[in-house]
Amino acid sequence: QVQLVESGGGLVQTGGSLRLSCAASGSSINIMGWYRQAPGKQRELVAKFISSSRILYADSVKGRFTISRGNAKNTVYLQMSSLKPEDTAVYYCHAFLGSEYWGQGTQVTVSS
Repeated sequence: QVQLVESGGGLVQTGGSLRLSCAASGSSINIMGWYRQAPGKQRELVAKFISSSRILYADSVKGRFTISRGNAKNTVYLQMSSLKPEDTAVYYCHAFLGSEYWGQGTQVTVSS
């Protein structure tokens, strides 16, 4: 069983920055990243590691968001810059280790 604990959400103005963190219990995890869900919309991929070194980004965040991971590969970070109101959502940490695991979500609100 993997537990994911997120932190770092909050309220920021347009153009601002935030950094999200997600720590997983247990061993290193190759497939790990971030999704988000805005009100009335489906959950969507933001960025994730799809292997130990390959990264997938949503087109909407390319050039603005950067995902990274700790040396132990059980922590991922999402550095978000040039934030826009449309980035407002609940951000969920996701991991796959035989099964899918989700964090509880952290709210990111970007004011215009």
